[in-house]
Amino acid sequence: QVQLVESGGGLVQAGGSLRLSCAASGRTLTGYGMGWFRQAPGKEREFVAAIGWWSGSTKYYADSVKGRFTISRDNAKNTVYLQMSSLKPEDTAIYYCAAVQDSPSTYDSRYKYWGQGTQVTVSS
Repeated sequence: QVQLVESGGGLVQAGGSLRLSCAASGRTLTGYGMGWFRQAPGKEREFVAAIGWWSGSTKYYADSVKGRFTISRDNAKNTVYLQMSSLKPEDTAIYYCAAVQDSPSTYDSRYKYWGQGTQVTVSS
């Protein structure tokens, strides 16, 4: 069993930055693909970014965040990060990290383990 805990959310002005962290416990994430998703009020959950286990793994980004967000992971710390820059009000959402014991995916249905989420609010 994998437990995921997100942190780093908060209130930030448009144009600002935040770094989200997702710490895993229960087992190491060896071989796990990791993803970040978000859900805004009244909207469906959507893909944000994903990364594979191996260093140099391909990183995937939603078009809406490409060039502004960066996903990374520290396998020694069993932690995944999402660096968010040039934030916009439309980035306001609850951000979730998720793990899949396979290659990363842009589809949330592929992920088995989910965190509780962290709120990101971007003011205009």
